[in-house]
Amino acid sequence: MWRLRLVPTVTRFGFMRLRHLCLIASVAMGLGSIGLFFALGINFGIDFTGGILIETRAQAERADLAEMRTKLHGLGIGDVTLQEFGSPRDVLIRIERQEGAGDAQQKAVERVRQTLGSAFEYRRVEFVGPQVSEELIKGGVIAVVLAILAQMVYVWFRFEWEFGLGSVAALVHDVLLTFGVLTFARFDFNLTEVAAVLLIIGYSMNDTVVVYDRVRENLRKYKKMPLLELLDLSVNETLSRTTMTAATTLIALIPLLIFGGEAIRGFAFTMIWGIFVGTYSSIFIAAAVLVYLDLDKKRAKRAAAEAASPPATP
Repeated sequence: MWRLRLVPTVTRFGFMRLRHLCLIASVAMGLGSIGLFFALGINFGIDFTGGILIETRAQAERADLAEMRTKLHGLGIGDVTLQEFGSPRDVLIRIERQEGAGDAQQKAVERVRQTLGSAFEYRRVEFVGPQVSEELIKGGVIAVVLAILAQMVYVWFRFEWEFGLGSVAALVHDVLLTFGVLTFARFDFNLTEVAAVLLIIGYSMNDTVVVYDRVRENLRKYKKMPLLELLDLSVNETLSRTTMTAATTLIALIPLLIFGGEAIRGFAFTMIWGIFVGTYSSIFIAAAVLVYLDLDKKRAKRAAAEAASPPATP
């Protein structure tokens, strides 16, 4: 029976030989992400900056999003995003918060109604104020931090403290580089991107746990094998599973990126980036950190203690 294999069943790639180069590259990209954050800032969307939400329904069988976008972008009311939901007739219009008090927000809504005319039914209008957006920012930050801490505690209890620190290093790496690429690409950062970041944390941790589980098995199986060889062996043994998981996820995400429209494009892009960076960090960050934490010395001490202990009497 024929099976699809992206990589051979048995591979012998020397991943750990590249650990120093990858560490330098990761530090450089991390510093670059921090620099972009302070230089450009994250392009927060309406969810975090406040704004106007208008729910409309077209009188026709299908709303022409391209025509709507052209008309609304010419009004000079700032960033406007359109999202189709429910049926092809239903469209959510998001407008950035206008300068001024409540009258300025009402004027923007009236301008939208005058521009689109009677071709649409206006079913709901909501205003997201600065206080609500500030609470959403706090909630998003808390969610990301708690997710990272929970993953660290999980790995710490399941494996050892060195593995916990390695998993946190990989997760911080992934989150930092994700914020960096979102800042560079200037995608609107809304609650959907927060969800994507949380999914990236889970995806990356899943890959890391698979690698760590094989490392733990091989530590028990090959007690005298040098640590670098053991890590290469463990990564190679899980490589087929890692690549197949990434490939099947990309099969679902790439069509979303191409055909999903403006509303979902940022989420799909973030997830695709997260798959690549999460797979990379599981190998070159999470596994390589075990070398820098002197896990080899700990193995040697444990082996010496076992050799010195008297054999059990029958």
